[in-house]
Amino acid sequence: MNKKMTFEDAITQLNIIVNQLESGNESLENSLKLFEEGSALAALCYGKLQNAEQKIKQITEFEDAGGDKSE
Repeated sequence: MNKKMTFEDAITQLNIIVNQLESGNESLENSLKLFEEGSALAALCYGKLQNAEQKIKQITEFEDAGGDKSE
């Protein structure tokens, strides 16, 4: 997994992993590997969402304080 992966790419890959796991066609060993990869992707997505939320809060607080984002 690439830390520079976009949120959209991570979600797409996570969906693929979920589908593989739900199919029931994977071995136990491969299922564990997929689960680990999926967990890492979910954590990456969560972190990206938290960063986006923080940026939105900063922007809205700045604008609420009378700031001009073009300055």
